[in-house]
Amino acid sequence: MASLLIPPPSPFEPPSIPYRLLSSPLRFLTQTLYNLILFLRGPSTSKPPSSSQIRIVCISDTHTHKPTFLPQGDVLVHAGDLTSDGTVAEIQDQIDWISSLPYEHKVVIAGNHDSWFDPRARRKTDAGKAPRWGDVHYLQHSSVQLTFPSQAHRQLRFYGAPQVPQCGGEDFAFQYHRSDDAWSYTIPPDVDVLITHTPPRHHLDLPAGLGCDYLSKEVWRVRPKVHIFGHIHASHGRVQVFWDDTQILYEKLCSREVKGVVRDMVAILAWLDMMKLAMYGILSILWYRVWGGDGRGTVMINAALMYRSTGRLGNPAQTVNI
Repeated sequence: MASLLIPPPSPFEPPSIPYRLLSSPLRFLTQTLYNLILFLRGPSTSKPPSSSQIRIVCISDTHTHKPTFLPQGDVLVHAGDLTSDGTVAEIQDQIDWISSLPYEHKVVIAGNHDSWFDPRARRKTDAGKAPRWGDVHYLQHSSVQLTFPSQAHRQLRFYGAPQVPQCGGEDFAFQYHRSDDAWSYTIPPDVDVLITHTPPRHHLDLPAGLGCDYLSKEVWRVRPKVHIFGHIHASHGRVQVFWDDTQILYEKLCSREVKGVVRDMVAILAWLDMMKLAMYGILSILWYRVWGGDGRGTVMINAALMYRSTGRLGNPAQTVNI
């Protein structure tokens, strides 16, 4: 029982509910209430006609492994950490596997473990080497517009970027100090599907908020239809995000410094914000469920296939139709 009251062995492992309550009851209740509101509210994006739906299969963090099953779809997206050591040999093995899959298009970005892509982290033994991409689209601070002949020649624009807040040594790629802004005005405004390796902060990034604040602000600005990422294995899943007052209050409350039970209990203004969060949440549920309002937001997907820090795949691939 006492083990439930101590922090997890790694910041990348989920804490127990008792530990979360003792650390910050306000943050725990905020996250619980917000997730309940999203569950009751419904989808954040309008459903396309079934005749022209494009199905995206989302994966990330395979770390040299290859899942035995992937669902059918029109395009496969891999959101980084193809490898463990980041060598050209490991990268090429993953590219060859992805290229062999029966999808109309395949889109890949790098993650912090994919060292070769970042010259600062590249191994000397890989000097002068480069992977062969074949029909795989690799995005690094770049975008591609893809056409889907099988879906009435619809087009989608994908943008990918690999950078992550610092989380390892010099052999990790694309790292920046958490206090540095690596995102503002870097994503084109017309992107349909955003692919990053790091999550935006406070969305599928564990209760402590291991994602990036600056990315959150940039996603607020761009508001893509879908945002696919990975990096935080233990937060695999999806969430429907709405760009409204409910989300503003949720992110504000989660960004408060964790100060323990006593300090939380006397934070009167924060509890007032919690009441506002509940009120706005109820209104948003009524808007969708009673008044028939459309969902206008983003589907966020943490596509990590690696199960926590076990070194093995255990999370299923996810799909989204747009």
